Amino acid sequence: MRANPSLPLSLLVMVVSAWAVLAATAWPWKAALFPLAIGIPVFLLAAAEFCVAATGRRASAEALAVDFVASQHVDRSLALRRTVATFTWLIAFAGLIVAFGFSLAIPIFVLLYLRTAGGEGWLRSLVLSLVAWACVHGLFVRLLALPFPEGWVQAGLRALP
Repeated sequence: MRANPSLPLSLLVMVVSAWAVLAATAWPWKAALFPLAIGIPVFLLAAAEFCVAATGRRASAEALAVDFVASQHVDRSLALRRTVATFTWLIAFAGLIVAFGFSLAIPIFVLLYLRTAGGEGWLRSLVLSLVAWACVHGLFVRLLALPFPEGWVQAGLRALP
């Protein structure tokens, strides 16, 4: 019988998520909300994966047929260009967060991405940028009272006389 790598991995995920949930129970409710909301489902899913891996059941041929398969016929240069473009967008988002803070980086990034990479029109890009900002701001700042730190530009402008 071959060793199943899912067993130790799912066990490790169960241990880490159980530790996060147990540690969060001693915290105030607002601080514990995120670790509990993520840790409990992760523990349950890891436990289910552990049980499936422990029983040694294999997926049927039909189940494998509907499984996701990435495109295998993509030119290497096209794949490299797409990878570089993706990482460039990620680095740009990180730079916007540092420069302007998370609250301003979200609408700026969504607007830039939709206009340049997405090819969307101005109206749709502006509306979706505002919707993204409203969702994040409404959830984190208003509902959870977790304000985002300001960026370097905001801090620099605040330091001006």
